[in-house]
Amino acid sequence: MSIFARWLISAAALWLTAQLNVGLSFSPSGFIPIMITALVLGLVNVLVKPIMILLTLPFTILTFGLFLLVVNALSIALVATLTPLTISGFWGAIIGAVVLSIINAVLTQIFSRKEKD
Repeated sequence: MSIFARWLISAAALWLTAQLNVGLSFSPSGFIPIMITALVLGLVNVLVKPIMILLTLPFTILTFGLFLLVVNALSIALVATLTPLTISGFWGAIIGAVVLSIINAVLTQIFSRKEKD
């Protein structure tokens, strides 16, 4: 799957998550803010999130991996400070990150399956 296709899937997942009102929303709604947020989210996931995971590894081991939910929420919060994405508090970031991950995984699975056929 190409980078552009993954970017579009991430943008669609962000839009769907914002539509579900689970803690994430866009202040100026539209196509461009969602695409910018998807790009920044991809960059944060590639550049910053591995460092955060490495630094919080003892907490992650101690909590049997549950601390990764906090790392995901912190990643979403970082993206929200850099883009038009708004979050409704810490729990909104955690729930939004979980829902975003599930939607992104489902969409990726659907479109990668169609690509193989």
